[in-house]
Amino acid sequence: MKLRCIIVDDEPLALDVLETFVERLDNLELVCRCSNAVEAYNCLQAEHVDLIFLDIQMPKLTGIDFLKSLSNPPKVIFTTAYRDYALDSYELNAVDYLLKPIAFDRFLKAVAKVTPAEPKGMAAIPAAPVQAEPDYKEAFIYLKADKKMVKVMLSDILYIESLKDYIRVKTETKEIISYQKISFLEEKLPTDKFLRIHRSFIIALDKIQAFSATAVDIGKTEIPIGRFYKNDVLQVLGQNNLLES
Repeated sequence: MKLRCIIVDDEPLALDVLETFVERLDNLELVCRCSNAVEAYNCLQAEHVDLIFLDIQMPKLTGIDFLKSLSNPPKVIFTTAYRDYALDSYELNAVDYLLKPIAFDRFLKAVAKVTPAEPKGMAAIPAAPVQAEPDYKEAFIYLKADKKMVKVMLSDILYIESLKDYIRVKTETKEIISYQKISFLEEKLPTDKFLRIHRSFIIALDKIQAFSATAVDIGKTEIPIGRFYKNDVLQVLGQNNLLES
């Protein structure tokens, strides 16, 4: 049986991304797209809804206040760019708390907490003795750039540079500038694949070509190692006792 769901978010691009994710699952049916809490309330009055994907920071009425106003709410998965509301969400018995930009695999895990989920068409494909690719090669994130949500494969990233309130994500073929804090992205990246080596730089460990006690070479770019990061960086690289400062 399909779960009837609604998406509530004041950002059109976020609505588009979540709608795309919902469409990829056989057990979800999108009932309404809502840009604010009032639209969501009207939808709940008119339709049976099992699950809400609910943004927190919205004008006039926040997602948390909206949820508190419902006497018998459906199950809720919060979607937000702000980590600070996690405690509030759990106190309201939310199913999960997704931090933007949301990767599809993380979305899938959240939905699975409501009911097991499979991508569309999976059940119809006969089993075949194929070798599975490592999960990391298929992992990606969406970054907002030029009024679009741009898909970036994690395995393509060379390094990430902080530009105050923006970040520059450098791959071998392109450069993406996104309104995002580097610390937020650092928390979402796998720690065995990426390393913060400077307050302004995160690097992909498998893209390192050479390094010293003060810098790392990735491609033609020399990236400095911050003074406060040096010991941790050299320890990760296994060379703490071999290089002089």
